[in-house]
Amino acid sequence: MSDKINIEVSFALPHKQTLLALSVDAESTLESCIQQSGILAEYPEIDLKQNKVGIWSRTKKLTETVREGDRIEIYRPLIADPKEVRRRRAEKAKEEGRADKVTGGRPNKLRAEP
Repeated sequence: MSDKINIEVSFALPHKQTLLALSVDAESTLESCIQQSGILAEYPEIDLKQNKVGIWSRTKKLTETVREGDRIEIYRPLIADPKEVRRRRAEKAKEEGRADKVTGGRPNKLRAEP
């Protein structure tokens, strides 16, 4: 008989979040815990070959084992590259005069005097 541990499995969409608590065997893998949770039936768009997974915001492999108190998180794919979004935001700030065109920092007229 194997020892049981308590874990959580979570997935979130912009309009709906699910957090499931379950008791699993101590030697269970992330993949087996996700399968046992039933979350794949609730969210058919989850594809474990495509979606990354992690424990407490740290990406993990599906073959890793879980420990007591772990929260398995299933991540959605990014809709935009964060670096590209940041670059566009900086360009817009320069165009609007909210950022120095050379340094990217605040223009002299906007800096607070000490």
